[in-house]
Amino acid sequence: MRFARLFKSIIFATIFNSIYLLYMADIFEKLTRHQGPIGQHRERAHGYFAFPKLEGEIGSRMKFRGKEMIVWSLNNYLGLANHPEVRKTDADGAREFGLATPMGARMMSGNSNQHEQLERELAAFVGKEESALLNYGYQGMVSIIDVLCARHDIIVYDAECHACIIDGLRLHSGHRYVYKHNDMADFEKQVQRSQALIEKQKGGGILVITEGVFGMAGDQGKIKEIAALKSKYGFRILVDDAHGFGTLGKTGAGAGEEQGVQNDIDLYFSTFAKSMASIGAFVAGDKQIIDYIRYNIRSQIYAKSLPMPVVLGNLKRLELLKTNPSLKEKLWSNALKLQNGLRKKGFDIGKTDSVVTPIYMKGDVPEATNMVMDLRENYGIFCSIIVYPVIPKGNIIYRLIPTAIHTDKDIEATLNAFEATKKKLDIGDYQVEAIPDMADA
Repeated sequence: MRFARLFKSIIFATIFNSIYLLYMADIFEKLTRHQGPIGQHRERAHGYFAFPKLEGEIGSRMKFRGKEMIVWSLNNYLGLANHPEVRKTDADGAREFGLATPMGARMMSGNSNQHEQLERELAAFVGKEESALLNYGYQGMVSIIDVLCARHDIIVYDAECHACIIDGLRLHSGHRYVYKHNDMADFEKQVQRSQALIEKQKGGGILVITEGVFGMAGDQGKIKEIAALKSKYGFRILVDDAHGFGTLGKTGAGAGEEQGVQNDIDLYFSTFAKSMASIGAFVAGDKQIIDYIRYNIRSQIYAKSLPMPVVLGNLKRLELLKTNPSLKEKLWSNALKLQNGLRKKGFDIGKTDSVVTPIYMKGDVPEATNMVMDLRENYGIFCSIIVYPVIPKGNIIYRLIPTAIHTDKDIEATLNAFEATKKKLDIGDYQVEAIPDMADA
């Protein structure tokens, strides 16, 4: 009997394992069969349309595959990347401290007077009590959302929020409601839905997330209109101002300053990767809330602190941002020349009210890639392009990023190049069945 039971158990286990293996797939198999909507073009696109390599000194003109290009794809808004004072500070910091100092996470052994000085200066610049440094903008925003919101809290966010916000939302175990982009009627509707749910579950608060400047379309978030509803609904506001910091407002303190509601922003977030041309980020607000974030944000507690040369470099960049208003003035002069020139030539640049300059066109991926090639190979223009699946099929968006170091010659050559290539696009010169093979050998 014992032998019979053992034999049956073995048979059952064998059959079960066989069925299990029959339905179980190698987790890597699907990755090799489906490379993703962009990755499917990798064999033709790598090194040219995707992962291109710009070489030489960072500036308005750089080398791409040995050819000089007028570059409109660098978020070097104020031209600080190669500013001589910035380069000297970066080099001096690396010479004195190396890249390892301070060693460890800030909570354990990686804090310094310079880290705290940068936090104080950033908080004062954006008009907040306190700020906390973050190692990266993307990682920082994901982590802030995670640390702020519990299961019963509700997040209301703009439909065109950046991917870092969307990924942060994925970590949230509670409800989240999206409102149509900059649509205040729909915004209020989603806040009301949130209030009703909070009453039903008898607990929770509301966090509203918007951007100071939406990086794709260039339009500012409706911070002023949102802030006007705070007292009515009792929510808190988190603003991601990556593209507004340093470019908007009288002093460069961002979209909140530009719209006159900086004090109504509960948490102000920005990255150093845009106007400061560096690495890192910060979040600023009331001291008690920033202290809570500082002592609970997992991505910073368990990560090495920003290296000292980066901190010193960011202090110098912030100093230049505060003391050289001519940098922002030159940026806006160039942006308006570019934007007004495009409008005069009949281009649709949408509703941008920032320096971000989109150009909207019609066409599919193969046409877009041929137009990009023509712009690069025959006109020496290098800029970012957005196509399906990021945007709907049949649409092309070029995103141009003006900087303080672009010249009138750069702008004139770019306007002429887009005028010429747009004519070719409209008459079908770029129509092909597949994208060209321009991948690196």
